[in-house]
Amino acid sequence: MKIRKAVITAAARGERLYPVADTVQKAMLPVIDIDGLTKPAIQIIAEEAFASGIEEICVICAPGDGPRYQEAFTSLRNNLLDSFKNSDWAQEEADKVDHLRTRLQFIEQQEPLGYGHAVYSAREFVKEEPFLLLLGDHLYVSGLAEQRCAAQLISLAVQEGCAVSAVNPTVEHQIHRYGTLTGKHQPNQKGVYQIDRIIEKPSLSTAELELQTPGLRAGYYLCFFGMHVLTPSVFPMLQTQIESGSQNVQLTTALQELASTEKYLALEVKGNRYDLSKKQGLLQAQIALGLAGKAHDETLTTMVELLAEANQRQTK
Repeated sequence: MKIRKAVITAAARGERLYPVADTVQKAMLPVIDIDGLTKPAIQIIAEEAFASGIEEICVICAPGDGPRYQEAFTSLRNNLLDSFKNSDWAQEEADKVDHLRTRLQFIEQQEPLGYGHAVYSAREFVKEEPFLLLLGDHLYVSGLAEQRCAAQLISLAVQEGCAVSAVNPTVEHQIHRYGTLTGKHQPNQKGVYQIDRIIEKPSLSTAELELQTPGLRAGYYLCFFGMHVLTPSVFPMLQTQIESGSQNVQLTTALQELASTEKYLALEVKGNRYDLSKKQGLLQAQIALGLAGKAHDETLTTMVELLAEANQRQTK
């Protein structure tokens, strides 16, 4: 099993990031990466995929956004070379943007019919290959000594020859934000589960009844990490929903069917996900990347100074 293609879904308009998302796609928001360089969020996500062995990437975007992304990356490359002439780092970064542009294609989701429909839009790109699925508004940060999150996921999928979804143990008051699952722990495989049951954004009462996973800390559940390796058999399952006339095609529904028909595992990834669209999400992601990368000391110093200033204001 070889995984060489990735799909990034980035069609949502990002209402929670108003007003910036009215004029700039949220996936193009600037973030300082672990290497200390400022990049669009989608470039950071794509570089995660490339560093994990992915060769081609398809971005599912809103109607009209494909050319806008292409123009933005062309402008970014040209600005790097024009504004920072004779700078080695700028040339290196421009080369990365060129690498991204040549291995990136865009498919427009013509109707906003749900996350599952966005994934289904990539079927012609994926064809009959397994693929890595990522979210365009999530950044993934692993520890300095760990593999990248996508690499951990791909490694298990290749080893086991099956679909694998990344999960994190998540405290109960947050599970209404995520697809949540339960399964049987695999013998002699730490943090690996055979998936049994998946519910999209469950209530706590439903989770307590149907999604308890033995071995987790009390009050914690396995929630999707926003990263999957899927087999192409997921597309007929999504197509069934589309042909039924569904106005909100659910990937979770297809994944539950996948769990019932073929081997499908969950992996506790060593790392964290940061949802840029949620309140304070962009701030949290930036702090996490700062602490994980070259700017660790500077980020830590800034945080201490801000906390000290806030404490002084409160004591006055």
